[in-house]
Amino acid sequence: MTISRLTLQNFRNYPQLRLETTPGFVVLSGENGAGKTNILEAVSLLSPGRGLRRAALKDIAFEGGAGDFAVAAELDDVQLGTGTSAEYPERRKTRVNGAAVPTNDLAQWLSILWLTPAMDRLFMEGASGRRNFLDRLVTALEPDHARNCTRYDAARRERNRLLADEYMPDAEWLDALDGQLANFGSTLAEARFRITEALNKALAMTDNGLFAAARLNLDDDELRNQSALLEALRASRQADRAAGRTLKGPHRADLTVFHRTKDQAAEKCSTGEQKALLFSIILAHADLITEQRGSRPILLLDEVAAHLDPRRRATLFGQLAEKGGQVWLTGTEPGLFEDVPDHAMHFQVAEGRVTKR
Repeated sequence: MTISRLTLQNFRNYPQLRLETTPGFVVLSGENGAGKTNILEAVSLLSPGRGLRRAALKDIAFEGGAGDFAVAAELDDVQLGTGTSAEYPERRKTRVNGAAVPTNDLAQWLSILWLTPAMDRLFMEGASGRRNFLDRLVTALEPDHARNCTRYDAARRERNRLLADEYMPDAEWLDALDGQLANFGSTLAEARFRITEALNKALAMTDNGLFAAARLNLDDDELRNQSALLEALRASRQADRAAGRTLKGPHRADLTVFHRTKDQAAEKCSTGEQKALLFSIILAHADLITEQRGSRPILLLDEVAAHLDPRRRATLFGQLAEKGGQVWLTGTEPGLFEDVPDHAMHFQVAEGRVTKR
């Protein structure tokens, strides 16, 4: 999984940009606000979902442009593209080798993982962010998961709309929606459980002292049974109607992360320990993808080098180089990347311009 050429048009602060890249490290250095993270965001949009910033599509388009944007990438024998039109700035379209496809199909071609400073708040904020994080991990291993999440959310929105109707909902229609939710929801919950278990095994075997060892726990075991979920949905109809929304289901699940050595919940750990726990999860997951899909995922590591001491920084770069794949790194100072292998590609980013160093 390697991008050989990345092309942007009307994307954030880039009216146009073309980068030729190779396997290994792609290092982007420059001052804050120069546009380094924008490039990583563009790469992240070559996967299902809303990208590493989870931004509204209309906010991505180049200010002063026509209102559209495009991101394209070339792999060995595949061309991927995604973006919007000026006519429909909130409707994303995706193409593979020139043919229109659902955006969720991007997961069939690329697995992309990222770590950004904004993710430092993952353990302190609400459960929805942790669910989104876990669903990205699942999709990177099981591409069909993205489509199943979309189907589940569509059925839930329709059920909520029906429950909020001032008139008594049609019982047969509600039965059908509950059946869909139980089907999609149990499949969704089972996939989350499967990947959580696999990650815990991988994390238990890769404790090398570089980062804090993580352990994951998912609180929706009962939702994996389709019959039990269907029964819970039917039993909850009156409460759901009063609330105007569906109160039970995998959309309410939460992922809890623990510091395995301390047996302490991540939200009670220090900021440094929380970042280390995230590192350990991302790196273990990359190993899982390599093992199960046969190729290394693309890693997007935004401003991570500045938060590591020199020893850990050198060790991390050495491990990433040994494992292979394509790793995109950003940082304000080129000196942060002195321990990156010599074959790495270095780019200087300044005011929306990117030049090879």
